[in-house]
Order: sequence, then structure tokens, then C-alpha cells
Amino acid sequence: MSNYSSQDKGFENYDTQESKFLTPFQRKTLLKHLQNNLQPEYRRRIEIMLLADMGKSQTQICEILGCSQEMARYWVGLAEAGLAHKWNERPIGRPKIVNAQYTERLKELVSNSPRDYGYAFTYWTAQWLSKHLANELGIEISDRHVNRLLKQMGLSTKRKSSCQQETEQNQDAGIKIGDLQSNREPGFNWSFNLMRTNQ
Repeated sequence: MSNYSSQDKGFENYDTQESKFLTPFQRKTLLKHLQNNLQPEYRRRIEIMLLADMGKSQTQICEILGCSQEMARYWVGLAEAGLAHKWNERPIGRPKIVNAQYTERLKELVSNSPRDYGYAFTYWTAQWLSKHLANELGIEISDRHVNRLLKQMGLSTKRKSSCQQETEQNQDAGIKIGDLQSNREPGFNWSFNLMRTNQ
């Protein structure tokens, strides 16, 4: 935890400073809420947004408030997007647990290209799946947890090499015939590869 007092954070002369992205109304409202007897989690959200608006970097904010980079990034992003008024809309406490809807959607996403969802890249990563689902369903889990879920479902974000794909296709299309061994003749193994034709 941090040893900074609210005076050290510089909020007392904040009104006179140049704002980076909050409107005067947003700034005034947040400062007013800060004077109320808030739960520490809500207070920290407001302080993150105010400190960012004063020009503090994420690293500085984390040092001043003793919060995680992820938390600072989230609330700074919300303030920059003009959504500072949503500081109390997100519930406090443990995030919602993964449910059937989450796993079904994860399965659906990983079966399709990220380009189908407006992304510029061709292959999903666990990190991007986690971000996309957090935005879509409001359930935030780590990319390691996403990888665990994929593994449980027999799925992966890892790309198969073209050699692996070819081998799998050939295994599907091939028929092997072996003759019965006789005492006199050596055995023969014949292998046919059926060619798929479009007619």
C-alpha cells in the first residue's frame, strides 16, 4: 500500500490545472464524490482518473495509489473515452465466474478468424480472446485461464504447421490393403491414396 496522503496526490489545487481529457463538469463531479465517504475501491477508481487527467503516467499512478497496472489502465482508458461517470457502475469484488455462455462463445470465436470480428490480425491469441470476451460478456479472466479452458475443450490458438495439416488430410484419404501372409511368399503392403475430385 502507498504512504501518499490525498494532499500528496495534489487534488487540493487540481481545479487550477490544465485538464488532459476530463471536462470541467466531469472533473468537478469526481472531486465532489471524492469528498464523500466512499468504499476504498470506488475512491481508487476516481483517484486513478483524476491523476491521469493531471498528466500522471500509469506507472506513477500505480506507485501513488498502490494499484495494479491493469486496474490503472482500465480506469484511465474509461476516462479517456469520456466515460468517467461510470466509475460506480462496475461492481466491486470478484469478477463473475466463467459460465456456459462464456465457454460456448469462446469455442465459437476460436473456430473463426479474428477478421470476422473486425480485427486486423489473422489468428487469435489467448490475450485477445480474453479482451474480446471481457468487452462482450463483462467477464474478465487471464489469458492463462483462457488457455486452460481451450485445452479442456480440446482446442488451441496454436496454428498447425502446413506439414501437420497435410499429414492429417492424407490420413483421412488413404486406404491401406495388406495381403495375408503365406508361408511361402513375402508379404506385400499396398497403399492407395484416393484423390478427391470435384464433379
